Amino acid sequence: MILILQLIMTVHAVRQHQPICRKNNRMFYTLKAQIHTSAVSNLRYGWWAYALGERTTSRFKENSKIISIDGNLACGKGALAQKLSDKLGMLYMPEPDIHYVDKMTKEKVPLDKAFNGNCSLEKFYLEPKASDGNSYRLQCWMYLMRLLQYSDAVEHLLSTGQGVILERSPFSDIVFLEAMFKEGFIRKQCVDHYNEVKGVSICEFLPPHLVVYVDLPAEEVQKNLKASGKVFSFSFKNLYLIFSEEAEVLAYDATQAQDIERVVEDIEYLKFEKGPWLEQDDVTFHHIRMLVEDKQRIANMTCIPRYLPEVTVGAHEFDAAYYAFKSLPGKKYAEGYNEDVGDKGIWLK
Repeated sequence: MILILQLIMTVHAVRQHQPICRKNNRMFYTLKAQIHTSAVSNLRYGWWAYALGERTTSRFKENSKIISIDGNLACGKGALAQKLSDKLGMLYMPEPDIHYVDKMTKEKVPLDKAFNGNCSLEKFYLEPKASDGNSYRLQCWMYLMRLLQYSDAVEHLLSTGQGVILERSPFSDIVFLEAMFKEGFIRKQCVDHYNEVKGVSICEFLPPHLVVYVDLPAEEVQKNLKASGKVFSFSFKNLYLIFSEEAEVLAYDATQAQDIERVVEDIEYLKFEKGPWLEQDDVTFHHIRMLVEDKQRIANMTCIPRYLPEVTVGAHEFDAAYYAFKSLPGKKYAEGYNEDVGDKGIWLK
């Protein structure tokens, strides 16, 4: 029996977490629509909540949108995203790294890479053509991290009505794959595998309402990359020919993007009169909410029955990884039921 590596590494990604809202440099929790919460378990939105009258569209406001800030490495995406979130009163989600699942599950210390895609960004920069398949495992894992973060963004939007600003999204992730293949870091079979995985997963999500593209001259990109020790850049420009059919697109050079008042004004002028978001109602939003809160279901979308040496393991390796994870402190049982990490009153729960 052959199992895909990502399934092993996302087995601990199903615990609920509460998004944090950032505004005016202050952090505070936002309340989600839910029936009941306790210290041990959160009863999430579900069929009963919908049957009892919980609706999504009633909480939408003018800025109830998902905005993705895209562009090459070191072009100022993060600074722009943070400033926009403050100006528009939206939640800012920084670009995820390979430990995004650890942050979701509130790990005090990041887990070993064996439980985070079995890949290394540092190794990718030092040895992008490593024979052990690290480059493609990294690409696969980062696509899953972006998919999970995007599900968090959609869940936050539908649960609270507050818009979300992201640095990149799973929709633009393909530019990294294309660059890796062009440079000879991955094989054609990896490209085929990625396209199949993305084909059965991204179709379940609505694209961002708006994509803001920050352009930077090639010379500046290379200068910034050399200073940061990174090895190559990516081309996002052609991707926005696709985005423009389903989402609003704004493009700026790096200097223009620093004029936050101009960017905000341009966003306010947009009418948002295209894209699949316009076709949704409370019924479809209900089904989308049911999907995006089920993180294991989303992770499973990236596991397809295809043999690929870079990401495939056998049943014995799977068992070894699973039991190694279960042997970690606080992982043997559900959260709140592990004596080894000091959980009390377990028999009363």
